Amino acid sequence: MRTIEKLLGGAVFFGLAFVLALVSQPAASRSPQGMNTPQAGADEPVPAYHAQAPQGALPTTMAPELFSDPMVQNAYTLAAKIKKTLYQEPCYCHCDRTKGHGSLLDCFASKHGSECGTCIYEDFYTYEQSQKGKTAAQIRAGIIKGEWKSVDAAKYREPLPAK
Repeated sequence: MRTIEKLLGGAVFFGLAFVLALVSQPAASRSPQGMNTPQAGADEPVPAYHAQAPQGALPTTMAPELFSDPMVQNAYTLAAKIKKTLYQEPCYCHCDRTKGHGSLLDCFASKHGSECGTCIYEDFYTYEQSQKGKTAAQIRAGIIKGEWKSVDAAKYREPLPAK
């Protein structure tokens, strides 16, 4: 009887420890393909970016066809169109710290952008704002304020019309 009580007590203890471990983790909800959803705190330092337009050639963004998710394909398609602007924008997933990225453009020159909701939302925000005639500095100010979190990603869930 004592052995069963110990086993049950141990099972309860480990069950509670497991639940507490899950609850204490930051809530990182998931988007399509398991990518992280956009998150940023108001007190975070501004991630790396280039304050001026690029002087030389920029890295090539990865081909959208390499990815199966339409939202990811759209993100890479749009990134290729606004490389000079993305070069001047920070990325609040802080890939500058974890991957050595120098700007938001680096996310789409690699497959990192395909796995990160923050990168994708910032890319869509940058594209939309550039279509409104905003400068890279104005877009950067909006990204820093967190305006990218208000992007309506639903319109990017289906393939964009070919232009």
